[in-house]
Amino acid sequence: MVLHEVDNEFTIDCLLLAGRIMIESGAETYRVEDTMLRMAHSQNMLDAQCYATPTGIIFSLGKTQPTRITSISNRVTDLQKIALVNSVSRRLTSHMITLEEAYDELKSIQKTNYFLPIYIQVISAALASGCFLIMFKGGWSDFLFACLAGGLGFLVLLLINELTKVKFFAEFTASLVVGSIAVFSVKYGHGTEIDKIVISSVMPLVPGILITNAVRDLIAGHFMSGMAKGVEAFLTAFAIGAAIAVTLSF
Repeated sequence: MVLHEVDNEFTIDCLLLAGRIMIESGAETYRVEDTMLRMAHSQNMLDAQCYATPTGIIFSLGKTQPTRITSISNRVTDLQKIALVNSVSRRLTSHMITLEEAYDELKSIQKTNYFLPIYIQVISAALASGCFLIMFKGGWSDFLFACLAGGLGFLVLLLINELTKVKFFAEFTASLVVGSIAVFSVKYGHGTEIDKIVISSVMPLVPGILITNAVRDLIAGHFMSGMAKGVEAFLTAFAIGAAIAVTLSF
């Protein structure tokens, strides 16, 4: 009986770890629940129940089995980790690996930082901003200013978010930097179209994946998670818009 309870606890630990990694990496809640239940079914836990939200997971192996809750406070976008957890889940459900091996792989995934170095992220954001400018039919004369605004704005976003851990304040501050660079570039006669520079430079800050996940959760019937993510995306968009409005008003 004791060994059975220990096995159940280990199973829950493994499944909760998989769900936690996915939510912290920006996965949709319906995908998290589906993944955890599939992993549970592969261990003959057919009565397992799972309820996931952006801030926590409730999981039970059955009516008479243990129930565990885990809270989640930090969320980023890391599609690499989501793909790796999905790979572990598929191999576990196909009985290619054991639950112990899956747990070891999940612990390794959780500890590993798959993000590119900060300078590469900043350069990528700068180039993306310049490309968005051309896509929005802006002039090549504004290309460098869009790259500068987008790159510095994204760098400020990373730094402020690391210092304060307040996402919306980081978005607001980064957008202020973007707006200021756009305004000064046009004011001193170097830039030409301030609207194109601003729109293209804030694109790396826009919560596109968050909005997509909110819609997908709503379509899947996860209304609480969909609304929560939608509100978070709205507040982020509001922070960006408010900062640009403040910059342009001066």
